[in-house]
Amino acid sequence: MEVLSVASEVYPLIKTGGLADVAGALPGALGSRGVTMRTLVPGYPSVMEKLNGGRVVKELDDLFGVSAKLIAARVSGLDVIVIDAPTLYDRPGNPYVSPDGWDWPDNWKRFAALSWVAAELGMGMVDGYRPQVLHCHDWQAGLAPAYIKYGPTDTVKTVMTIHNMAFKGFFGPEIFGQLRLPPHAFGVGGVEYYGGISYLKSGMECANFVTTVSPNYADEIRTPQFGLGLEGLLNGRADTVVGILNGIDTDAWDPTKDTALAQTYSANTIHMRQANKQALVEKFGLDGSDGPLFCVISRLTDQKGMDLLLQATDGLVDLGGRLVVLGSGEAYLEDGFRHMTARHPGKVAMTTGYNEALSHLMQGGCDAIVIPSRFEPCGLTQLYGLRYGCVPVVSRIGGLADTVIDANPAAIAAEVATGVVFDPNSAHALYEAIRKTVRLYRDDKLWKKIQRRGMKSDVSWDASAARYADLYANLTGLMTNDDPDH
Repeated sequence: MEVLSVASEVYPLIKTGGLADVAGALPGALGSRGVTMRTLVPGYPSVMEKLNGGRVVKELDDLFGVSAKLIAARVSGLDVIVIDAPTLYDRPGNPYVSPDGWDWPDNWKRFAALSWVAAELGMGMVDGYRPQVLHCHDWQAGLAPAYIKYGPTDTVKTVMTIHNMAFKGFFGPEIFGQLRLPPHAFGVGGVEYYGGISYLKSGMECANFVTTVSPNYADEIRTPQFGLGLEGLLNGRADTVVGILNGIDTDAWDPTKDTALAQTYSANTIHMRQANKQALVEKFGLDGSDGPLFCVISRLTDQKGMDLLLQATDGLVDLGGRLVVLGSGEAYLEDGFRHMTARHPGKVAMTTGYNEALSHLMQGGCDAIVIPSRFEPCGLTQLYGLRYGCVPVVSRIGGLADTVIDANPAAIAAEVATGVVFDPNSAHALYEAIRKTVRLYRDDKLWKKIQRRGMKSDVSWDASAARYADLYANLTGLMTNDDPDH
């Protein structure tokens, strides 16, 4: 079965967040399931640099007013089709925002173009290639199901995956005339959303099936608190909405062979993590106290609950903990953590931006990772934490609640605990979770049991890839390797 994944970013070609990790890992996980997946991605500078050749499979004279080429290539284990359209995508830095921090004003066109090409490929634009399914990720690919629904043929099936409901791809109604959609598409059953156009809503409305990245989040977004105005749509098509938990690339994230670590280790040699902890202490200029080392690897935003952690940082230090932060985001939060590094020298340290290798070292050397999100569709950093014995301290929300088992007395007695889970939206609850974590850490035998249990958790794509393969098969009527009669 041929599936075209449509994504605005894919690791290792371009990454700003978890979407790229998912788009990069899923094709390989599906390969043994009888699914051949290619990925359609815009030709940003970093993508074009990594192409190293490739084959032009189509030239486009008028892709929303610009010329473009489609380049097929095999890069870093991925089969990709890249939209080489410099006018749209050859821009510095982040793929969505300009260097001054504002959204590119033509983002509506840049990602309409991504969706348009996806739909054209689904309808046989390139000789010899016609996928049976378009798997569209987040708002940037949300128009693709609409182009199929309102196009000349809708034989290709469409799946819309919501990675984060908060980003709807909303634009004013004035762009509609340029989207190459028929007039009747501007309606409640199409792309219209509160008088404007939402690319995410378009995908949710027009796709054959809607998935989210965890079962709990699939339930949450059908409520007013998390549905953000789209819960009615989701409840109206509840039979075609499902949560499939994300996995991680367990080859890229493997503490037994990770070259970013100062010392590799396994669940059976977990004491060797200490060398990574010492490397972090030296790198960040921390003191040599024996308390737990907490970390944050995150966008610094209110959604991620970073304001709550900021409020709890004094208490974390008072409890004997230390904290290292890797991330960037809202200015007041960046400034707040900088203030904390000055207030608690040797106890709190921070590096702004994102550093893939450093994130691996932090997972391999810190004792616990703090994820106090107000909402979290799935989350990947807690999965990396489990894999690396970096105990997750998470809010009871979305995919965090699906993947971490709280170390309460019953779970400890049953020997199933893998982390600490607390109720969201409260700095006090987070502080109590940190205090609980410190107490658990002081019991070295119990702490190592929790670490090892997490490291033995199945955080791979195996089970989830099987569910996606089944979904594609049910949509198309085609068998995969998991079918008993295949």
